[in-house]
Amino acid sequence: MNRKEIFIKEEDHSYSLGFSVRDYECDIQGVVNNANYQHYLEHARHEYLISRAISFSRLHEEGIDLIVTRVEIEYKFPLRSGDRFNVCVSVEREGNARLVFKQDIFRVPDGRHIINARVTGVATRNGRPVSPGILIEQLGLE
Repeated sequence: MNRKEIFIKEEDHSYSLGFSVRDYECDIQGVVNNANYQHYLEHARHEYLISRAISFSRLHEEGIDLIVTRVEIEYKFPLRSGDRFNVCVSVEREGNARLVFKQDIFRVPDGRHIINARVTGVATRNGRPVSPGILIEQLGLE
């Protein structure tokens, strides 16, 4: 393999949220359907922001909406019904308007790396990108 392997651990992230796979999230092969991973990632991002006192409804009332503009997922190993897992989240700035959420899923209790994801978003006002302003401060990214 020519590509350099990067080893990621749960400890590399600033937030983690636990889940369990439900039967209806699995496809005919008995593994989690790939679309469900985006639901896990989104729920963990929302809970992370709430843990940092960032409210989507308050932002919307102030005219700011957070929009996902890009999702990249590398599937490494499947989850199956009943598996427990953690979705880990960290965030960094990219330029003046973008926030990049780096997310990983690890199976519990063995720590198997399930997916690696990079989710890019922007803050918008009236459909136009704006500086995330207060979010930068609340996320400790200044």
